[in-house]
Amino acid sequence: MRLIGLLTEREREVVGLVATGMSNEEIAALLFVSPHTAKTHVNRAMTKLGVHDRAQLVVVAYEWGLTRRAP
Repeated sequence: MRLIGLLTEREREVVGLVATGMSNEEIAALLFVSPHTAKTHVNRAMTKLGVHDRAQLVVVAYEWGLTRRAP
């Protein structure tokens, strides 16, 4: 099973935004959620994917085609 299937649609979106270099605060503003909520999405995605930092999360985003253009 591909781990990507464990992520919610929102988590996939957030992972793609992390890959553009956006901070939790920037992601929160773009998605109209609190910075805490954005951080929660990032942390849950990292846990589900078994990565330990944002750099590894970016690698996963590129490997699975989750990246998008920076807003």
